[in-house]
Amino acid sequence: MNSVYLDNAATTALRPKVIERMTQVLKENYGNASSTHSFGRSSKALLEQCRKNIAAYFNVSSSEIVFTSGGTEADNLAMRSAVRDLGITDIITTKIEHHAVLHTAEQLQKEYNIDIHYVNLDDCGVVDYLHLEQLLQSTNKPLVSLMHINNEVGNILDLAKVAQLSRIHNALFHSDMVQSVGHYKIDLKEIQIDFMAASAHKFHGPKGVGFCFIRKESGLKPLIFGGEQERGYRAGTESTHNIVGMDEALKIAYTNLDEDKKYISGLKDYFIQQIKTYLPNASFNGSCETVEDSTYTLVNVCLPIAPAKAPMLQFQLDLKGIACSKGSACQSGSNQQSHVLTEILTNDKLKQPSVRFSFSIYNTKEELDYVISVLKEFVNS
Repeated sequence: MNSVYLDNAATTALRPKVIERMTQVLKENYGNASSTHSFGRSSKALLEQCRKNIAAYFNVSSSEIVFTSGGTEADNLAMRSAVRDLGITDIITTKIEHHAVLHTAEQLQKEYNIDIHYVNLDDCGVVDYLHLEQLLQSTNKPLVSLMHINNEVGNILDLAKVAQLSRIHNALFHSDMVQSVGHYKIDLKEIQIDFMAASAHKFHGPKGVGFCFIRKESGLKPLIFGGEQERGYRAGTESTHNIVGMDEALKIAYTNLDEDKKYISGLKDYFIQQIKTYLPNASFNGSCETVEDSTYTLVNVCLPIAPAKAPMLQFQLDLKGIACSKGSACQSGSNQQSHVLTEILTNDKLKQPSVRFSFSIYNTKEELDYVISVLKEFVNS
């Protein structure tokens, strides 16, 4: 087997239909959406139809969808403006958020002297909701920033519970939903989140495009200044072909959601069983082994490999054509330990290598069998 791609939490392959739609737009709808002539109006009409389509999936108004360059920009837009413009002096988060949230919070602390409060986690990295409530009671109108699905261990946050607690205690609630949009149905009319970040390349759309959900009359203001694009929230000529590609990818994702979820869940269950059978001393990080508490798209495995041999694992997997990750893609090129695993694993477990395998509709059980055989050979050699 030449290659196996199991790093779908980092990015996904474009669907053929998405490529087809984007190519069509690149050829035919190249006008600037801010121009008033027919070429510009054609692009503008496409953009606004995409906005309406995307808003409908989350049961919100199209005016609440702001196109961005991806999840990181969307996180920055919500968090930085909340502190700068809405009088937020406290941020409540966890130490296992994506760096787009953690580093933004740390920078805001330096710039505005805000206080950061970290919610307690259990040994699996699950949020202590009682402690969250205590933090909410002891702060005045904080910004709560908690991700829906952890990108490394797959833990699922109870969005409705956090949204309800935030409302009760007059807090704003921002959630990085980069790992859940396109994989879960989310009704933002029912779940009262204030801000949400999403990125197209996590659900078989193009890189370099995403969106921020900004609830009406929130008072948020732009980070990027220039023209009046995106209703003044985000200056700069919109990338029409990327937005159309994102819309197409999201449409396919939600049209095929039940079927795709069943297939990918089957792959995850099969992989877990194969790990347990052939690598019985391996363990699973976070809640990823439990289907009710984690996303169906990934597992994070701690392998029984001696510390001296551990650095060779990633090299060996790559040599055998297997793409996976030791953490998030943003840090997989560094020698630093995953900040998520550092927070939730014991020192002994941290000495052993952990690998994240993430699945998509383009994976097969035959590929997983091959990966198991490579892992088994390496562990037992």
